[in-house]
Amino acid sequence: MLKSTSRSSSGTSFHYSTFRASVDELIKVIGEPTYESNEGEDKVNIEWELEDDNEDVVTIYDWKEYRKIGYDEKIEWHIGGMSKNITDNAKGEIEYMLRFPSSN
Repeated sequence: MLKSTSRSSSGTSFHYSTFRASVDELIKVIGEPTYESNEGEDKVNIEWELEDDNEDVVTIYDWKEYRKIGYDEKIEWHIGGMSKNITDNAKGEIEYMLRFPSSN
């Protein structure tokens, strides 16, 4: 299960794991973002720093939207982690949580 972390996300990177969801959907299943500056002026507007049951740190973030994101709008989210295996596992967890939000 993914949960908020206070551990550093330094060294995480994008390994081509993405998914589509809205900010509202993500808040419902993983909680409030770690970072938010939804003005569209930076490469990242909204980001979550999380860890899985193995204590692997992952980040979920929009990438280069360069616009204010509507909270009910579905967009593509990137997943950062230390390896493709970690980000693919996180993607599977997130997609499960989004499909079955009441089981979280």
